[in-house]
Amino acid sequence: MSITSPPKVTPVVDARHFRDALSQFATGVTVITTRLPDDSFLGITASSFNSVSLSPPLVLWSLAQSANSLPVFTGNSHYVINILAADQAALANQFARPSKNRFEGVEFTLSPTGLPILAGVAAWFECHNRSRYPEGDHVIFVGEVECCDVSPQEPLVFHGGRFLSE
Repeated sequence: MSITSPPKVTPVVDARHFRDALSQFATGVTVITTRLPDDSFLGITASSFNSVSLSPPLVLWSLAQSANSLPVFTGNSHYVINILAADQAALANQFARPSKNRFEGVEFTLSPTGLPILAGVAAWFECHNRSRYPEGDHVIFVGEVECCDVSPQEPLVFHGGRFLSE
């Protein structure tokens, strides 16, 4: 019988070290869209997307509590999660950076509730804003999918602080 000591683990104290470790998990990239009170549109880039349940159809994503867009997403009844394709890194960057109009030059159609579905995405999910859970420095949004569509293609993947398609 062989007995080995467990490996030494660096405690999670340093935020940079924790973030570096998290960056080793490859994720897809989404743009979440909704409508502002003045009927213009809001969109943000997020990589914190996951499926929750098939029945009922539920997905989740998270947003920093410090985000200026948090009150809009918290208060709105619906949003669309756009799953970006491999050739849409520029679009991910456009929606990740501060701008007066992130939709400038962006092609889109409208969902059944009138929200932007970005052109060329691999899939999209229109969700009812079912529930929200504050955890740590983020809020977890659980959306009940009311409709979706798919256009199978290579995904945009984020790993190690960069897009793999770059």
